[in-house]
Amino acid sequence: MSAHRQPTGAKPGFGNPPSHRHTSRRFDPNIQHKRHRLPGEGRHAHLALNARAIKTVDTIGIEATVTRIHTRGGKV
Repeated sequence: MSAHRQPTGAKPGFGNPPSHRHTSRRFDPNIQHKRHRLPGEGRHAHLALNARAIKTVDTIGIEATVTRIHTRGGKV
C-alpha cells in the first residue's frame, strides 16, 4: 500500500538513522484507517489518514475534507 495519504498529501520522508549506520531509511507518516459517515451522500467513507489529517477532519468537517480530496483528483 502506498504511504501517500489522501487529504494532506503526506508522503514518506527519507533520511539517515544514527551516525554509526550508513544506510538511509524511510520515515513513514502515522497512518490510521478511519470510517466516517457522509450524511450528504448517505454512505460511509473509509479514509486512510495521518494524525494531522484526523485533526483537520475534526476542525473543518468530513464534508469539506471530502470536497478537498475530490478537487485534488482523489477518490473516496
